[in-house]
Amino acid sequence: MNTTLNLYTYEILTKEQTAFIQKAAECLARTFIGVEVSGKWIQEPIVGQLNLNYEDFCTFTQDYLQSVVEQGYCAIALDADKRVVGVLAGDINKPEVIEEDLFEGSLTDMNVVMRVLSDVTGRFMADYEKRKGKEIQDGQLLHLFMLGVLAEHNRQEIVQQLAEKLFTKAAMQGVEAVIGEATNPKSMRLLEKFFGMTKYMDVEGNSICHLYQHNERLQGIPPEIADGTYIIIREL
Repeated sequence: MNTTLNLYTYEILTKEQTAFIQKAAECLARTFIGVEVSGKWIQEPIVGQLNLNYEDFCTFTQDYLQSVVEQGYCAIALDADKRVVGVLAGDINKPEVIEEDLFEGSLTDMNVVMRVLSDVTGRFMADYEKRKGKEIQDGQLLHLFMLGVLAEHNRQEIVQQLAEKLFTKAAMQGVEAVIGEATNPKSMRLLEKFFGMTKYMDVEGNSICHLYQHNERLQGIPPEIADGTYIIIREL
């Protein structure tokens, strides 16, 4: 019986792999905008609620990958035909709170996404720096920003292999923790099971969450689908 390692190979992207960067962006965009896999519709709930199309979101993902790929924390899964069927992309920049709208035109609704991320990121940074007694620096945290898998088979194993590749490298390079944002219960369960990540609890014992019911643009997301975006963490 074939294992995932037989079916797929894994690489960390480099800036010279422009074709793979484009294919990785397409994989991420298709996953977030929505794709049918094994008869099930998979879609990121925030993106699904907003007016974002595949072409624009693909441009956004490609721009992100190109901006961080040299840091060495963008991993891809390739099938036997060298098609990108899985991507886990992150960076080790100091977390950033963006206070102004950066997008316009058909990408205007990306500002809604960024405001959600800035909300939870700002609260996380304040609490984490208070806990540690110092400011966060570049290279201190690995921020997992985007995950997408298009493969029909062994999807969970692909996710695990991608994570192990990045987590092992981060630990070797002295990164102290991995953080991310879980935007729905399905992704939260996946990250808990295969990444070993859990909800970040602040010094008062509360999770850091942006509740969709309090967001005018996102309150239409059914609570049984997702209630908010949570900061998650794993110490290395």
